[in-house]
Amino acid sequence: MGGRLDRLGSALAALLLAGFGFLPLANWIRGGLSAPWYGDVAADLLNGTAIAAGTGLVAAILLRQRRFARTPWTVARDRWVSAPRLAPLVIAVAALGAYLLVARWVLSGRPLLIDEVIQVYQARMLATGHLSLPAAAHQEFFSSFHVVEQHGRVFGQFPMGGPAMLALGTLLGGEWLVGPVFGALGVLAFAGLLRRIEPRPGVALAATLLFALAPFALFMSGSHMNHVTALCWLLIAMLGLARAAGDDGRFRDGLLTGLGFGLAAIIRPVDALAFALPAGLWLLGRAVRRRRIAVLLGAGLGIVAPLLVLAWSNLQTTGAPLLFGYTVLWGRAHDLGFHATPWGPVHTPLRGLELVNLYFLRLQTYLFESAGPALLPATIALALTRTLRPFDRYLLAASALLVGSYFAYWHDGFYLGPRFMYPLLPLLALWTARLPAALRERVGEGLLLRAATGAALVALALGLLTSLPIRIHQYRSGLLSLRWDPDRGAQAAGVEHALVLVRESWGAELVARLWALGVSRPDADALYRAADPCRLDMALTELERSAIRGTAAVAALAPLRGDSVRLVNAEAVTGDPSLRLTPGIQYPERCVLRIRENRSGFTLFPPLLLARRFGNVFARDLGARDSLLLRDYPGRPVYLLKPASGAVGAEPVFYQLRPDSLFAAWRAER
Repeated sequence: MGGRLDRLGSALAALLLAGFGFLPLANWIRGGLSAPWYGDVAADLLNGTAIAAGTGLVAAILLRQRRFARTPWTVARDRWVSAPRLAPLVIAVAALGAYLLVARWVLSGRPLLIDEVIQVYQARMLATGHLSLPAAAHQEFFSSFHVVEQHGRVFGQFPMGGPAMLALGTLLGGEWLVGPVFGALGVLAFAGLLRRIEPRPGVALAATLLFALAPFALFMSGSHMNHVTALCWLLIAMLGLARAAGDDGRFRDGLLTGLGFGLAAIIRPVDALAFALPAGLWLLGRAVRRRRIAVLLGAGLGIVAPLLVLAWSNLQTTGAPLLFGYTVLWGRAHDLGFHATPWGPVHTPLRGLELVNLYFLRLQTYLFESAGPALLPATIALALTRTLRPFDRYLLAASALLVGSYFAYWHDGFYLGPRFMYPLLPLLALWTARLPAALRERVGEGLLLRAATGAALVALALGLLTSLPIRIHQYRSGLLSLRWDPDRGAQAAGVEHALVLVRESWGAELVARLWALGVSRPDADALYRAADPCRLDMALTELERSAIRGTAAVAALAPLRGDSVRLVNAEAVTGDPSLRLTPGIQYPERCVLRIRENRSGFTLFPPLLLARRFGNVFARDLGARDSLLLRDYPGRPVYLLKPASGAVGAEPVFYQLRPDSLFAAWRAER
């Protein structure tokens, strides 16, 4: 019975990988998300597979009479066996070097996504011993996406675990160090786990190398994203679980298991739940069958401590132990489930299917950057497998729960790859490494095995020579405006103890003004997407003069949503893809001026929240409302920060302003 269930489980896993990873299901569902790039990518992967397979077959035929008693691989495998501590350490140190190189050379050691920016913002707050900070007198000049403003306090929307990990880097002088270090620690934990769950040393070594050096891991570990720290703690928990579930399992093993899952939960609760739930059921069943509850008690104690810290931090910020900042900011629509979303279309099961399909289609290239489909070896290995070990069943169950959770989550998690699927890396690395052994069990030491092994090596090598350099160039040349260091820029320009007004886009200014009127983040987003920007600007001016706020402001602005049917993309005119205009109308001079200013260049304000040297205050430029800032910060020199030109990626420049000229211009504007 057990063997039949194992075959069914592995076959089902292979079928799901094949279905989601090879078929463009999203393209077959009308009216939703799609993968317009599928045809080109599939053609490239098919060509790469043909080249790799042909080369592998030719090599297998030419070398079939050769017998190599000693190869670099057999030497490495022997060292893996003879030096059980040193070998994983060498791999982890090599991985650490690669991660550090990516962090500094490819990603510039800077947070390049709004999620990263705000978590670094939270980390620096934590490093000073605070969970939140007092709101400014006029917070609209300093507000940002993913920053919660509640009861006169401000704090980031993310659970405190991820920022707490980054705060270790803050204390050491560089948050960019955290990803590489935890990535390398994850390699050590995975290697330790493999020594307990994979008896074949060649498979364990190959899986460790794939996990450590997969391009998906390289780039993610070089970033500030919390997926890396969460996976590290999950692997530590799994290492404890592998020990705890054995015949020699002890209380301390359960404690390590619970602590790992608990620390992962305060970073990424959904990921932790997906892996902790089947682990808890496994340990519970073991305790009931064998009447050994010490391990279960240890796991319970280990997981409770971090969760209590998380509950306490939530209580101090959001006011409720189970209420997270993102729910305060975006409402219950942010949570798992099929419902209206904070922005964009309603999340339905069909849309969830599209998202899962997109994640696995992207894994085909982003996982290993190989010339062939990255999921093909793991899919074949699962399809060929007849029996599963207990930990294999656990990994498959936890991975299925993870995918199911993000099937029910509305946001498309894409950055440096399908990031929500990052916890699948251990499973995929292990089953990819198992392909030669699975083939050997089915077909023996024949031509097919040698050809398949050769083809896999050729596909990886071709990817390293072709796809990986392209990806590195893509990442190095992208998001240039976020790589600019405001502190270095201020130092170079001699700007100290100044008030710096940041010229954002017209659209960003409109959204900030909506927030200032007490309009919620979801309502502000909906209004900005639907309303003509000029009409919205003028309506906001009237509401600001009348001091109308909150629900009354939302009601007053509601008629503007009818503009949405006429708005068209006007990036060529405005320089901003999100700023849509109404064709065929004559805009007043004030709005024409704003469009010209927008086209001449703007910068992003959120990264400037991280400026912390030379006593400068960076605040967004809100036109005549800036007079409030001059009163709040009297006596400071005033600068305007904006790009020197409208060119994409142009560095911002500090332009000194005269306060008396500003006041004169504001009076004329009013």
